Amino acid sequence: MNATKIFLAEKDMPRQWYNLAADLPNPPLPPLGPDGNPVSPEMLAPVFPMNLIEQEVSTQRWIDIPDEVNGILKLWRPSPLYRARRLEKALGTPARIYYKNEGVSPAGSHKPNTAVPQAWYNKQFGIEKLTTETGAGQWGSALAFACALVGLECKVFMVRISFDQKPFRRLMMETWGGTCIPSPSDQTQAGRAVLAEMPDTPGSLGIAISEAVEAAVADQSGKTRYTLGSVLNHVMLHQTVIGQEAKKQLKLAGEKGADVIIGCAGGGSNFAGLAFPFVADKIAGADIEIYPVEPTSCPTMTRAPFAYDHGDTAGMTPLLPMHSLGHAFVPAPIHAGGLRYHGMAPLVSQAIVEGLLTPKAYNQTTCYAAAIQWARTEGFISAPETSHAIAAVIEEANKAKEEGKEKVILFNWSGHGLMDLLGYQKYLAGDLVDIPLSDEDLARGIAVMKDLPKPEIRKTGKW
Repeated sequence: MNATKIFLAEKDMPRQWYNLAADLPNPPLPPLGPDGNPVSPEMLAPVFPMNLIEQEVSTQRWIDIPDEVNGILKLWRPSPLYRARRLEKALGTPARIYYKNEGVSPAGSHKPNTAVPQAWYNKQFGIEKLTTETGAGQWGSALAFACALVGLECKVFMVRISFDQKPFRRLMMETWGGTCIPSPSDQTQAGRAVLAEMPDTPGSLGIAISEAVEAAVADQSGKTRYTLGSVLNHVMLHQTVIGQEAKKQLKLAGEKGADVIIGCAGGGSNFAGLAFPFVADKIAGADIEIYPVEPTSCPTMTRAPFAYDHGDTAGMTPLLPMHSLGHAFVPAPIHAGGLRYHGMAPLVSQAIVEGLLTPKAYNQTTCYAAAIQWARTEGFISAPETSHAIAAVIEEANKAKEEGKEKVILFNWSGHGLMDLLGYQKYLAGDLVDIPLSDEDLARGIAVMKDLPKPEIRKTGKW
């Protein structure tokens, strides 16, 4: 088959979400409250609607997608699977490279796959306003888009460095009716506390989460809830439409399966969306290498311990069992704003502990070089986050060339970079530098977790 793009019909869209929690040999440990005891669903009710909390705690393998949600997803789904023939030729590799193009959504990334159902479930629960945080602006844009279609108010706290670097993301949110606030801000107690201590901080996702959660729970009417674009189980769940579609498309392309799965990972959502259906195959015995990829400046998976930690800086969220650099950690102001989160999704973290995933980390100049090669072969300008996956793809394709082995490499092209051209400008001018995390800053970051509960390391040793 010589097709460049492999399409599915709308009738072939997934009708259920896949829940990896049902198949992990050792499911993730429960989130803990301030007293060290597991958090009950009722304790989460001021933050999330109960219909999403039920998904968060579910161990059911398949969860039905409401017809109304699928009706909105049909605006861009199923997304196309591409064969990267021009990159293959440029590299001279025997590997066959495929990528799921999630940049075709109205917001330009994978994020609406969960923004739409989260907004819909909140609306069904009687909620009128959603608050959230955003790093690079992809999630904030996606939620503003979803709220516009569902009929909800939307308030987004955007990490200040990204707010300054990416003004057009803010304009996207405002076009869809959302309100975008640079974080830390003076609108919340959490934001004011950070500004008093660090008035010139570039901000962090942890800080922005604190502000968004505080803004939600402060609404005495009970009509506001908080939403998260990554990390939590129900977010990973919603994204699995990506991998389910990719499986069908690989078959249409004449492939028996994939040998290598790659995705960039900040909190874990786009990586999990592609990878989790293939992780299920690996658990069942398939021979697949699965690589989540991150920046060296925020090496959550490759250098941070597996620990119980807060998801936000102020400690308003429950303690989650995850790889974490420490909830007070403020990453360097790299251009991949969506990969500047201190923690990793508990489901992704447990899969790493189990040995099902092999994390990788790259410097940002390596990633931009990969993105430039991609743009000059495949044509698309990639988001800085996506460029991390491309760097790993090129490394794996070159490895296949050295070994003389045919391989099928599949990765998630999780968003376009048309709002992120400042980073490209700096790279092309030679002004972009690498900022790997030092041992001293790593130690300082993880020190905040020394008195928190320690999670049990549970693994079978099979992988």
